[in-house]
Amino acid sequence: MSDRRVRGSRRAGGAAAIMARPAGRRRSSAAGLAAGERMPDTFALHYIPESFSVAGQKLLGRQSAGVGLLGAIGRHEGLREVGCFAAERSHAEAFEASLRGEGFGGEVAWVPPSAPQRLERFGCLYHPGPGIERLAWRRLAAGEHRYSLCGITHGTASHEMMSMVTSLLVAPVRSWDAIVCTSRVARDSLRVLIESQADYLRTRLAAQRFELPQLPLIPLGVHCAGMVPDPARRQDARARLGIGAEDVAFLYLGRLSVHAKSHPQQMFTALERAEKDGRRVHLVIAGWYAGEAIEAAFREAAALLCPSVRLVELDGREPGNQLDAWAVADVFTSLADNVQETFGLTPVEAMAAGLPCVVSDWNGYRDTVRDGVDGYRIPTVMPGPGAGLDLALRYDDGVDSFDMYCGHASQAVAVDGALLAQAYGRLVRDAGLRRRLGEQARRRAQAEFDWTVILERYRALWDELAERRRADPVLAPPLPARAPDRPDPFRLFASHATRPLTAASLVELTPEASLALVNQYRELSINRFAAASLPTLEDFGRLFGAIGPRPVEVEELIDT
Repeated sequence: MSDRRVRGSRRAGGAAAIMARPAGRRRSSAAGLAAGERMPDTFALHYIPESFSVAGQKLLGRQSAGVGLLGAIGRHEGLREVGCFAAERSHAEAFEASLRGEGFGGEVAWVPPSAPQRLERFGCLYHPGPGIERLAWRRLAAGEHRYSLCGITHGTASHEMMSMVTSLLVAPVRSWDAIVCTSRVARDSLRVLIESQADYLRTRLAAQRFELPQLPLIPLGVHCAGMVPDPARRQDARARLGIGAEDVAFLYLGRLSVHAKSHPQQMFTALERAEKDGRRVHLVIAGWYAGEAIEAAFREAAALLCPSVRLVELDGREPGNQLDAWAVADVFTSLADNVQETFGLTPVEAMAAGLPCVVSDWNGYRDTVRDGVDGYRIPTVMPGPGAGLDLALRYDDGVDSFDMYCGHASQAVAVDGALLAQAYGRLVRDAGLRRRLGEQARRRAQAEFDWTVILERYRALWDELAERRRADPVLAPPLPARAPDRPDPFRLFASHATRPLTAASLVELTPEASLALVNQYRELSINRFAAASLPTLEDFGRLFGAIGPRPVEVEELIDT
């Protein structure tokens, strides 16, 4: 693969255009941006393949969001270059292929983790999760003012995520870094974790000064152009699925899990209780079950709790089924009651599809669906602080898995069933109301949640972070250039050996030394695993020539 710069055509695509080049070196300065210097009109993305793919069997909202972001980048007319911070060149090639598939005509530059200083030219590195603390430690060696770090919350309930957040207080993050909060509840959770950890550090270490990243609010996005209602598809799909022209179809789409997403009991009972005025009601469930037992449990509950409502099941992992589901639906509903979710993308997709939404007044739904305007948000209630310590301890002790921890917590969350049934009934009986709320929802999605809008909000944030790099005072003295818990192994384990090899050590060639013998040893299976860290045969040739017939000090060979 060529290392040259590549500029693709927006119509190009294909294998010929997929040549991610390494980012070259430009003028660098430990001070970062100089006064009056504008941030480059570009950015870099930390490409972790799993975070930007929906090809697997276990689909997650954060993956859908990652794919959506790639689409927004690929379709952006003004981006001439994007950096790809990736562990392997093949990952950068996959990243570029994704962008080319969306029509991207600019350059893609690969930045390997071994060269973080090359991120300076991009100004900001976007990481698809909240864990920017390790990236901040890695930035120390490159220079803290060279670039900003930007992460994003996709959930704050797991131990892993909680530890990522609390570690920010001791990691070398700066005020010119950010963790994007997709909802107010996500930011509230981060603040609880940060404040609790700060209180501990004040008590334990008398710590008084904490420098933290910015916590801006930017929602996830949706490509509204791909969600335009299709009357022809609607007519065909409703006929195929047995939904009459005057029937009313409710849609619940997403991951189907009673313990890690949304418990369906109140949805089933409210649909049964809703006043229908003789209209036939269908519930289209388009998603993917966590397992056969969950699938059987859903069907059992639906048969018992809403026998008058016809159940239509579609495998939501099939793109055609998702399109059919959006097309046939009259109303979207999702009663999230789970602590693992902080935003909830499906209501925004439903709004883009022109559907009124009936959702729980919970998590990020509180920021997206306007009650009485785009649909209805049904009030929720949960126990107050202090009532769930036993659940936290069970999770911490390993008695409960993360999914079971979430499931036990969700059992203590209730949606107002009476108001829910009223909202369902109102929408069943009034086609004009459905149409009006759906039209308002679609306009809101286009104005507030389209990826073109969201990407510009990201770019505005990254501009702000660049200004902070230039203007914000340095609140702490220079830090060591390496993370304390990631030391050089030959320093950490220095006492293991009889003596160290130093610059003053003498080395000489053995009588049998030859490049042929070195090559033979290198090709042995017992040594090939370490090829990446061993000198090349050319390196050995230069060393042999420099040593010659006499012993020499290691210092003489260092630059050979």
